[in-house]
Amino acid sequence: MGILDGIKILDLSRLLPGPFCTQMLGDLGAEVIKIEEVNGGDYVRWMQPRRKSDSGMFLALNRNKKSLKLNLRTEEGKKVFHKLVADADVVVEGFRPGVIDKLGFGYESLKAINPRIIMCSITGYGQDGPYKDLAGHDINYLNLTGISELTGNYNGKPISSGVQIADIGGGSLWAAFGILAALFSREKTGRGQYVDVSMTDCVFTFMSMLVGSFNFTNKSPGREDDLLNGGYAWYNTYKTKDNRWVGLGMLEEKFWSDFCKSINREDYIAKQFASWDAQREMIAELSELFLTKTADEWMNDLRPLDICFSKLNNLEEALNDPHLKARGMVVEVDHPRDGMFKTIGFPVKFSETPYSVKMAPPGFGEHTKEILMELGYTSKEIEQLEKNGVV
Repeated sequence: MGILDGIKILDLSRLLPGPFCTQMLGDLGAEVIKIEEVNGGDYVRWMQPRRKSDSGMFLALNRNKKSLKLNLRTEEGKKVFHKLVADADVVVEGFRPGVIDKLGFGYESLKAINPRIIMCSITGYGQDGPYKDLAGHDINYLNLTGISELTGNYNGKPISSGVQIADIGGGSLWAAFGILAALFSREKTGRGQYVDVSMTDCVFTFMSMLVGSFNFTNKSPGREDDLLNGGYAWYNTYKTKDNRWVGLGMLEEKFWSDFCKSINREDYIAKQFASWDAQREMIAELSELFLTKTADEWMNDLRPLDICFSKLNNLEEALNDPHLKARGMVVEVDHPRDGMFKTIGFPVKFSETPYSVKMAPPGFGEHTKEILMELGYTSKEIEQLEKNGVV
């Protein structure tokens, strides 16, 4: 039995933030109904690379869900959705502010149908404020909050993130957190509520420690001039002889001290928090040192020391890493059309209610008939809805 067994979620979202959020909730046992436009559905389905049916990216974001094709712009489609809302717990959507209201499915209208409904809107900038109607993507939210300005080489241009930090860290995770908090609140009050998730607001929380320092320095940190963004020799990455990279993360003095002793540079120990110029000098010298051995040789030399040291894995290496495998973070799913594929598991471990992969990602509209029949539609009525382009 999953933690969220008995919870029904209607997912109107597409692309990454909303689908990843609802997949996590589905992993915990919620029934997730993915509602897709009859003409194309979720855009991610058709992106490359693909095998036989859906894209690899779609398969990674949509396990433990059912798919319902539904034209929400038709009156019959609206009636179907209202019937679903009457028996649902959560609605997740990712349209720009105002779009869901124009469709006739704003929170107030859904609340009139089901006072216990929780509606979560995931947008770039939130439901109000001067930027609410602006278009945006992950890079724009990172730019606005100051994160992009911190990422990259001190004497070069800012570097774009390798993954979608704001979409997932600012959108998916905070939306899931907000939905669970609203469900908990409903247990006490009996009432649902509206959850407004701005990816910009949420990813801005990642700057909390730096804001704390800014209060006392009144100085905006730059690229590679802070403790944890490459400004210090002991928290940095270095190229190795085989053109790979390794990383040090030795914030604590004991780790730094043991490392310095191992490379016969005890003079570095007292310089751990030395000036920027001293850090640049140590970084240059360590850069030369790490080029004398391969990444694996450095791993063999330094891993036994119990210091914060690691090799930079590529994706293939991460998928085959023995620790990540042992933790159940690499899961194989058997898809009826695309066969076996790897996906990333649910990261939090529960002693009494572990997550499970009950369903492979759904085909486009795969559960349409099943869901409509549960709502009381007959086979003949469903055929008519299909002819009318409603489903």
